This record gives sequence, C-alpha cells and structure tokens, in this order.
Amino acid sequence: MPILEYLDTAALRRTVTTFRDAVVAHSDRINRLNVYPVPDGDTGTNMARTLDAVVEELDEAADEAGATCDAISHGSLMGARGNSGVILSQILRGMSATLRQALVDSTKASASQVADALVAASSAAYQAVLKPIEGTILTVVRESADAAKRVAAEGASLLDVLHAARAAGGEALDHTPELLPVLKDAGVVDAGGAGYLLLLDAALNVVADEPLPTPEVPADVSAGVPVVAPAALAASHEAAHDGATPSDSSVADLRYEVMYFLDLDDARIDEFKASWSDIGDSIVVVGGDGLWNCHVHTNDIGAAIESALTLDGRPKKIRVTDLFGEVAEEHERREAAITGSMGASATIPGRAPPRSVVGLPPVTCAVVAVASGHGLAELFVQLGVQGVVGGGQTLNPSTAELLDFVEHVNADEVVLLPNNKNIIPAAEQVDALTDKRVVVVPTVSMPEALAALVVYDPEADATANATEMADAVEGLTTGEVTRAVRDTNTDAGPVAEGDWIGLVRGDGIVAIEQSPGAAVVAMLSKFAGDSHELVTLVVGEGATGEDTATIERWVADAGLEIEVHDGGQPLYPYLVGIE
Repeated sequence: MPILEYLDTAALRRTVTTFRDAVVAHSDRINRLNVYPVPDGDTGTNMARTLDAVVEELDEAADEAGATCDAISHGSLMGARGNSGVILSQILRGMSATLRQALVDSTKASASQVADALVAASSAAYQAVLKPIEGTILTVVRESADAAKRVAAEGASLLDVLHAARAAGGEALDHTPELLPVLKDAGVVDAGGAGYLLLLDAALNVVADEPLPTPEVPADVSAGVPVVAPAALAASHEAAHDGATPSDSSVADLRYEVMYFLDLDDARIDEFKASWSDIGDSIVVVGGDGLWNCHVHTNDIGAAIESALTLDGRPKKIRVTDLFGEVAEEHERREAAITGSMGASATIPGRAPPRSVVGLPPVTCAVVAVASGHGLAELFVQLGVQGVVGGGQTLNPSTAELLDFVEHVNADEVVLLPNNKNIIPAAEQVDALTDKRVVVVPTVSMPEALAALVVYDPEADATANATEMADAVEGLTTGEVTRAVRDTNTDAGPVAEGDWIGLVRGDGIVAIEQSPGAAVVAMLSKFAGDSHELVTLVVGEGATGEDTATIERWVADAGLEIEVHDGGQPLYPYLVGIE
C-alpha cells in the first residue's frame, strides 16, 4: 500500500472507523487504567460508545467531505458518554471542523492542515472543560498537537507529522503520573490519554499501513500496565484530597454524575457553567447553536438540573449515575481479577426487564417502582404497579429512565417507589421534569415496597397514597442477607471473606453465619418480638430450599406468620420484612 501524502475524505472516514475498532479492542485495558476523576473503570467503555455513535452517523452520511465532517461532529456531540466521552467528542469536533474546510476547498488535507486540525482539537478540548487538569487527556492532546505543528512548520510529510504527534503524545502519557498524584499513587497513566493515542495509531494505520497495537497480553497485564489492586485504587482516590492541584481536591467526594442535553441560548452558556462551578467538578459542556451536551460530578442532583431551568433552558435525556456504587462495583471486579474468584456479591446481574406500561386502563394515581429481580417485577405487577423499572443495588436507574416510565403510565398522578437509598435522589428530581404530579415514598428495600403496595389505592390521589404508604412502611423492620467479599471487623464480631452476613436497616451487620438461612434466623432472633405478627421473606438468587425450610420452621416455632415470595433478586439470597 502506498503511503498517503494527503488526508482525503475516504481516509478520514477509515481513520475514524479504525479508531473506533481500536478503542473497542482496548477498552478493557483503558478501563483498568481509570482512576481519575473516579476509579469506576468506564473510560474505555464510554469512549467506545461515543465512537459507536460517530460511526453509526458516518454510515448514514454521504461520502462527500461536508457530510462526513458534519456526521463526525454531530455524532460525537449526541453520542458522548461520561466525562471521557464528552472530552473526546470535543476533540473530534475541533478536528473535523478544521479538516472540513480543507477537504471541501481542495478534497484533501495537507500535513500542515492535519497538524492544524490537531491543534484545533486540543483547543476545543481545553475550552470544554471548566477546570482543566494537567496530567489528563488534555495534556496528551496538547503535547501531540504542538509536536505536529512544530514539524509541519519545517515542511515534514503527513507521515512524519503523525509520527511526531504519536511520539510526543506517548511521552506525555508516560509523564501524566508526574503531573497528577492520583495516577502516580495508583501506578497507572491517564486512561483518557491512552485512549486518545489510539486515534493517532489509527491514522498511521490508514496513512502508512502501520500495525495497530496489540490489545491484551496476558489477562493480568495490559501493555505493560498492571491491573490496579483495590487497595491501590482506594489509596489513589484518597490522594485526590492531597494532590497539588486545588481544583481536583474534592472530586473523590462527589457522588453523582449528571449528564443531559440542554437547549439553551449560546449567550447564556457562561452563566450556566458558572452556576455548575458552585455545585460540582469535572464539568464539561460542549456544543453550540442552542444545543449543549453537559456533564458534571456533584452531590446535588436537583441543583444540577435547576441551574438549567433558572436560565430558561430545557434539559432532556437526563442521566444520573451513582459514582460511589460504580466505584464499589469496579473494586470488586478488580479484586476478582487479582484473586481469580468471584464472591456472590461480586456477581454483576442484569436488570429486570422493563414492564410494558402501554394500554393499561386509566387510574387516578399510578405507581412506578424499581425492582431488582424478575420475580419481584411479576409480584409488583400483581399488586397493581403500572410501571416496573429494572434496577437495584449496583444498577441504579437514572432520573431519565424513571421519568420515561412516569410519562407513559396512564395517570396524571404517580407515586414513585425507589426501593434503594441510592435511587432516592434520582427519583426526587422527576416531579420537576414532568407535567404530572409525582410523589416519592422513600422506600429503601423491596420488603418496604411490598408493605407500601398493600395499602395502595389507584383511585386515591398521589398525596393520600403516599401518606398511607409511608405509614405502612414506618412500622416495618427490614433486613437482607449477602456474602462478605473481604475480612473486616464489625460491632457484631469479626467477618471473614465468604461469611453470610445479615444486615438490618439502621443497625448494620447484626448476624454472621456460615449459611444464608442461618443468617436470616439469627437476624430474626434479634428483632422479632411479641409485637410482631408477620415475616415477609423474598427469596433471591443463591437461596436453597433447605435454607428456606429452616427459616419457615423457625418462624412457625416463634408463633409468627410468614409470606414467602420468589423475588429472583441478585446479590441477596434473602430479603426480610418484619411487622
């Protein structure tokens, strides 16, 4: 294959597609590098999904230069996922805008014009981030662009410009730990920067048929970078508090990632950014012409949305992610990669499938509830729930997902049952985003939801239902049984990895046993008293018939009634309610 002296439209299209394929192939490696701004292991995944959207739009666009560059720009804006995806989208938008002019004017971009495109990509990335942090993808892009511009000014060829950019970018990536202490403490380079270098690798592959880097060798090592142990992740996260850069000192304390598209006049976008700077960090806002893709890490979901509303903006496609839950899940994944085993609570389940809410008869007040298992979804429907949203521990539905169900139920008033403490903040934002009346009953478990649904009246209004439901939940004690994934000390005694532990809301761990059935019995022994009459037992994955029979015998001997439901929920073999 002859070496290309210019970049034409076809080569640009091949470069973007090759870049997407390379990021997909390397996504696991990039995910394992991800410790900043939070170690949730999703940088590679988010970059890949962003590029999927770009390639999908390219596939539908005409082959001519203007349509190609417009597809890259629009596809990256609309498909951007997460902090890394939004920054990547701005890199692609800056690059394609510069190349568009060259390709439309002369059908080909010279080495100098490609260097200008990389400089534009770097400038766009920095402009998108409210508080730029060195030692991240921003540094890698800037150093590579500066090198490309420098050699292009000396009359270098396209291949030499790309080689210079790749070499400088690789060197900058190697130095990122010296600029960002959180990376140094974790023993990794910046994940986003590593992903960006694959763009230059893809360009070299298209221009000169140079081979792409090998994705993975072996399972526990990725391109010379070790898998980061959970202890190192924790230490690196704490290091964000002690780092040299003031702007990243509190990133680790920000729990929620809020993303949405925003319809807002361009003249007011600086006001919007300023309002977000008061409530969060990792702020990236990209777009223009009245449409913006917005990303922030914050502890105040409501304020993140209200910032747009107070400026007469209209947020849409809102996504809220519990970063603490994602970090905990990623710690377990990485621990499993190191130990070679998965504890029961490290299993990553699929969400229960969403239930159809179309075609149900109208009611005064509908219920939308989150369920963590197929059996619970069926049970909720039997109890009158019109919309069942799949989710639960480690799989928290976003505000947008909850809003979608609220909009589709056949009622003007809705009660929301989040059934997990991490989902409550997202649920509380729904009322402000719909014309319907939405009231949240802050249930934190599936047994609480069952107790609430017993008193649900579809012909009463939302306020009356919420009051009755809250009263029903008030007298309920709830507990759950799961398996310990590490050794620790608790008020109930020492816990060893693999022990079955019983947790009661408000009291923490109260039972430590060698089987899930024994843990339930020990938990009930502590809390079931003379004032209690009924035990609700929700059976999930990992429960056995023998353990369930043991629990039923104990309840009968205690003179209590028991209702057993097949919940099918992951992570927790048994959920318990006592009333």
